[in-house]
Amino acid sequence: MLYSDSMTAEAPSKYEVVIGIEVHAQLLTKSKMFCSCSKDYYASEPNTHVCPVCLGMPGTLPVINRQAVEYTIMTGLALNCTIPERAKFDRKNYPYPDLMKGYQISQFDLPLCKEGWLEVDVDGETKRIGVTRVHLEEDTARSSHKAGEGGEGFSLIDVNRAGVPLMEMVSEPDVRSGKEARLYVTKLQQILRYRESG
Repeated sequence: MLYSDSMTAEAPSKYEVVIGIEVHAQLLTKSKMFCSCSKDYYASEPNTHVCPVCLGMPGTLPVINRQAVEYTIMTGLALNCTIPERAKFDRKNYPYPDLMKGYQISQFDLPLCKEGWLEVDVDGETKRIGVTRVHLEEDTARSSHKAGEGGEGFSLIDVNRAGVPLMEMVSEPDVRSGKEARLYVTKLQQILRYRESG
């Protein structure tokens, strides 16, 4: 195999690593994000924790889960975020097999938490990584793909997971290496586990 000069170890890279990280975490509430259905979907029989809101039936009215909002604000405070006086939810429209409604209730321009930061220790130096926002949204349903007797595939949808509170933490593109990414995500995990235990 032939190598050009630009491919040798000594040659400086003409590319700069720029990484922004998006982390999702399901919140440990008892009910879903916008209805009173149980969020304990994993070990339950398929489609047993559902209601017209989860199914996206016409005329249904979502009611926000207060505990999910409180957990998200607590996380935002732990990440040095500003908590604005106003926040709102939006419809994020996209076609997805697990999304019966055709849209996801999420947040974008007015999230619950914004403009935070997290510091990590990189080789003895403190690196500050900005947190653009921490916001709430609802999870989708869950697909499982099977093979039939004749080898022909088919998919099944379990709606139990649809509507589970999902918190999303979006960083600024401040990460400059794989090591920094690992340190950031590890510290974020520690914060979430501490908050969960408290």
